Amino acid sequence: MSSRKIPKKLLAPLLLLVLFLGIGAGWISQNVLSEDARFQRYTRQFFSQEISGNTLNLHYTLAHPEDYGIAPASVTLGGVYEKDPAASRQTLAQYIRKLSAFSPEKLSREHQITRDMLLLYFKTEHSLGENYLLEEVLSPSLGIQAQLPVLLAEYTFYDEQDILDYLQLLTCVDDYFQSVLTFEKKKSDAGYFMSDATLDRVVEQCETFLAAREDSYLEAIFEEKLTDFPGLSKENRAKYQQAHQRILKEHFFPAYDALLQGLKALRGTGKNENGLCYFDHGREFYQYLLHSQCGVYTTVEKVWKQLYTQLIQDSAAITQLLSQSSGLLDTYAEDIPAFSPADAVKDLSTRCQQDFPALQSASYQVKYVHESLEKFSSPAFYLTPPIDTNSPNTIYINKSSQTTNLDLFTTLAHEGFPGHLYQTLSFSRQNPESIRHLLSFGGYIEGWATYAESYAGQYAGIDEDAATLLWLNRSINLCIYSLLDVGIHYYGWTQTDAAGFLNAFGIRDVAVIEEIFQYILETPGNYLKYYVGCLNFLDLKERYQKQTGDDFDLVDFHQKVLAIGPVQFPVLKKYLLKNPS
Repeated sequence: MSSRKIPKKLLAPLLLLVLFLGIGAGWISQNVLSEDARFQRYTRQFFSQEISGNTLNLHYTLAHPEDYGIAPASVTLGGVYEKDPAASRQTLAQYIRKLSAFSPEKLSREHQITRDMLLLYFKTEHSLGENYLLEEVLSPSLGIQAQLPVLLAEYTFYDEQDILDYLQLLTCVDDYFQSVLTFEKKKSDAGYFMSDATLDRVVEQCETFLAAREDSYLEAIFEEKLTDFPGLSKENRAKYQQAHQRILKEHFFPAYDALLQGLKALRGTGKNENGLCYFDHGREFYQYLLHSQCGVYTTVEKVWKQLYTQLIQDSAAITQLLSQSSGLLDTYAEDIPAFSPADAVKDLSTRCQQDFPALQSASYQVKYVHESLEKFSSPAFYLTPPIDTNSPNTIYINKSSQTTNLDLFTTLAHEGFPGHLYQTLSFSRQNPESIRHLLSFGGYIEGWATYAESYAGQYAGIDEDAATLLWLNRSINLCIYSLLDVGIHYYGWTQTDAAGFLNAFGIRDVAVIEEIFQYILETPGNYLKYYVGCLNFLDLKERYQKQTGDDFDLVDFHQKVLAIGPVQFPVLKKYLLKNPS
């Protein structure tokens, strides 16, 4: 048999074709067929699917969803537990199986972190089961009915379609609150509805908000945003203003009225005036909150012991400090000079660079909570910007909650630098996968901001001992509230028990004790996010310092924590420490 030679003039093109096929196969293997590529496709699909279910969440997450391949969908606020819980558990089980099928050793470190984070999250949510009826979406200060007006007021208009979407969202509040009422009625039928004392406070918050409907700040802010919107004709501006006034009158405020009437109809159906543990499966649900809200995966009993140990240590530290520094209480009582909140945030952004990695050119604004919301709003809060713009960064201050200039400065450290604003931008500027912004981990987020407060005293320029005393006092206060949280919801403390505990710390005002008890009843696990989260960061710093020895660098430690980003604490420890157990 004779052989045929390939003509020379075809040899070079053929070799190039083989070369390109080889390169193409390598690219396909790496970017299409690899475990990393498959995982990335899965998480991006999941992100797009989940974020599209609520227009408000979508807008606060992405300013330009089209850049992420997310097509415009029907404007909606979603609903509260509209799906069958059993079907939701099956879906979660499918997520767990799908994620478990990815081989961690074949994934990049970033994707390993994401996989571990998602697996733990889905397993935690799957564990909730029928206990979902113990969840509460309404409360005087942290409930959706209290937060929704601010979220709508801060709805940014990037283009004219956003104005139309905002107006459409206002018309969705009717149906959304109806879903809330359906859920509350289901809770009532199952014996899980709120007490009349809590109901009265939710009703009061709604009535206070509605009392200002004729002079609503939503109208003033909307008109201001239209005026500042570039290229908007006078005709369209007038048209939108008229539509806004009509929708507020015909949809938005009536939705609050309907919510009020629906809640009042359920008065008397809530039988439990004490903590979660008095409900069936209440202790199980509180353990779930420790996992889901705090990102802490230990027993409540161990957290209780940790809190008591910390309280004893901090109390001893204060006693020693006061014995060594005569006149410290007088120095501590002195306030710092008055300042502009915006100037203080700017000052903090510079001063914190001695302990935290520098963050360049961060834009922000500081606003005050409207008077109609002061009574029921948090002392301060930070609104996270969309991940594709990293702006606007808005810090809200509640004037009614501030007592001293130093108190305000510490609050700005918590909300701004090196707290929420700083942490959010530090992580976002690393361009993590979009799914990392889908889930919120309160223990990391609030724990970090509370941990950041421990540096506020030295940044305020007060005496070193006074700065130490400032933090120890803050730590003890948060520890007391956290112990009350566990005592009330897990160990069954009544208001009488709580009063006895608070009396030991010199708190005897009956009205104050009643307010503390009621707030903790309404927000189970909330203080743990802040304080137990903070204690976990302090513990991580101590363990990392022992691990690195003389090579320990505080800025480097903070950089590593920020780079991993918001996750549950077992995941954070796994990727930060050599021996996380």
